[in-house]
Amino acid sequence: MGRFINLILAAAPLTVSGFSVPNDSQVVSRRESFAKATSVIGGTIAAGGLVMNPSAASAVVTDETPIVTTRQGGLLEKYQDSRGWKILAPSGWNAFDGEVGAYDKKWQDLVDPYDNIKLSSTPVKSTTTSIDILGPVEDVGASLASKRDAKLIAATERQTEGILFYTFDFAINDGTHQLLLLCVNKGKIWSLDASTRETRYSKRKELYYNVLGSFMPKLS
Repeated sequence: MGRFINLILAAAPLTVSGFSVPNDSQVVSRRESFAKATSVIGGTIAAGGLVMNPSAASAVVTDETPIVTTRQGGLLEKYQDSRGWKILAPSGWNAFDGEVGAYDKKWQDLVDPYDNIKLSSTPVKSTTTSIDILGPVEDVGASLASKRDAKLIAATERQTEGILFYTFDFAINDGTHQLLLLCVNKGKIWSLDASTRETRYSKRKELYYNVLGSFMPKLS
């Protein structure tokens, strides 16, 4: 599993620029690092280059966690995509359709572009049915953090509507705070990340966790 995680992180930059010049290109490059990483995840699994971690396979999550439905008094709004997924997205944020190799959908705060939520997906082999193929959630989170120059705040797993989700909370040393959600469904690995400045994270935490908790890569 360690070798595979190294392959994942080969796509993620080890250093990123600071916040002194908040232009759009810096925002995109910083926020899209995990999208590139999940492309490597998908490509490696699809190529058959991964052996299932036995300890991960035995750690089955059986308790169901309900999908988040709160709209936080109108701060979130329902969004359903024709490609087969749904989410509660921030109300009033700019929304952008897919950029090849970067994301499927992106939301960006009108006032501060560093407040950014991005969804991406990558095809995997039909035999890959769960994110636990990457290994235990704590090991995956620690490996991601070590190669991202970040502190892993939390690594949790849950099952919602029969799908296993890994959620990671990172404090990156460039001043960014990032939440990352990973799951597998319908022949794809899905990555949803929400980022903001560390100084603003306390104001965004509840909203971001509700967004991640509302995502479902299916409509039924």
